[in-house]
Amino acid sequence: MTARAELVAAFRQWRQALDRDSRWCILINADPDALASAVALKRMMHNKVHGCDIMRINEVTRPDNLAMIRYLRIPARLWLPEKAASYDNFALVDSQPTHSPAFMELKYGLIIDHHPPTDLAPFLEPNAFCDVRTGIGATSSIMTQYLQALRLRPGPLLATALLYGIRTDTGTFERSGGEEDLRAYQWLSHHADNNLLRRISRSEYLRSWLPFFSRAFRSLVDCGAGGAYASLNDIKTADLIVSIADFFTKVHGLKWIAVSGILHRTVIVVFRGDGSRDIGRFADACFYDVGTAGGHRNMGRAEFPVSEIPEGIKPAEFVLRRLLTRKLRSKSQRNPPPVIPLPGDDEADAKTD
Repeated sequence: MTARAELVAAFRQWRQALDRDSRWCILINADPDALASAVALKRMMHNKVHGCDIMRINEVTRPDNLAMIRYLRIPARLWLPEKAASYDNFALVDSQPTHSPAFMELKYGLIIDHHPPTDLAPFLEPNAFCDVRTGIGATSSIMTQYLQALRLRPGPLLATALLYGIRTDTGTFERSGGEEDLRAYQWLSHHADNNLLRRISRSEYLRSWLPFFSRAFRSLVDCGAGGAYASLNDIKTADLIVSIADFFTKVHGLKWIAVSGILHRTVIVVFRGDGSRDIGRFADACFYDVGTAGGHRNMGRAEFPVSEIPEGIKPAEFVLRRLLTRKLRSKSQRNPPPVIPLPGDDEADAKTD
């Protein structure tokens, strides 16, 4: 029996053993992949448990995510820790407990994810089901496989959600994704609503963000070797930095971009690249000694407190100096990468690979 067949068999057994009187809560850090995966799990638990709610630990501010929730009618509510007593069991999809302090307060009966595995044992209930596969580009692809194994045909809203989850986490297969993601995407394409998918995909920016695009253009600095840096200064949401960094990836000849902003006295730097250099390692090299930094080959993120910047130096100047002077550390010098969210990836969205 293949590893995938064993997982399917274990999932069937887990699903069959569900208590019909139990109330479940599916927790997520809401991005398209997590939202879609949660809806898919809720569908597979239908008529198997007494109740199943989807709860998000984060505020949703990205326009495309808001459009996804609205058009696909996703019932994701904000998580309140005091509500924990209302549920008998908890599930976690597209994340792992150590990805957020909010997740670490609970024990789980199911965890399904595609990010690098962490120590799950302290957070699992007896007989919990776990499927953490790093070789897949999106958790939505894993959930699609389980729908197929259970012979559950997704309706247009669920299929569209899963399709969009795969699209965002793989960057439409430009950033990541393999054969299993492609097969899931092709299967879902037969069931999705293409009109809804287009409406969600085109909801990229808020009108209130447009002045910040102007600020990014005015502050753009050439960093050499095909790279550039833009500073936004004070912002109200980190999603804005992600959207502007993603926008710059469409500029011909730009190999990498770093965009910074300041939120709650924390400097956030979002990196995007075309794959010609390891952006995650570059982010680590620039800021590992002042905060958390890391990412994937094509995308990265760093966060550090404003207090780490020497007196008399502006945050934008400090970031630019680091980008121009820092060298990559050898892998032997690096500690295990910290887990920081990569929104838009997954959302932010991701969780560092």
